[in-house]
Amino acid sequence: MIDREGARWRKSSRSGGASGSCVEVAWNGQGRAFRDSKNPASGELTFDDDTARRFLAAVKAGQLNG
Repeated sequence: MIDREGARWRKSSRSGGASGSCVEVAWNGQGRAFRDSKNPASGELTFDDDTARRFLAAVKAGQLNG
């Protein structure tokens, strides 16, 4: 999965709206990790690449709205 020690976290250039709610992502060809940019120590969601693609598709489709 993700090498947390060497992970390079990235935030979208489109993030930074009024709420300050942003997600960062790191990837290395074997997997991806997502975390809250305001509280990076709170943990991460980690997925292999195929699962990450399905997760992002579900987010974009609004299937995970609570």
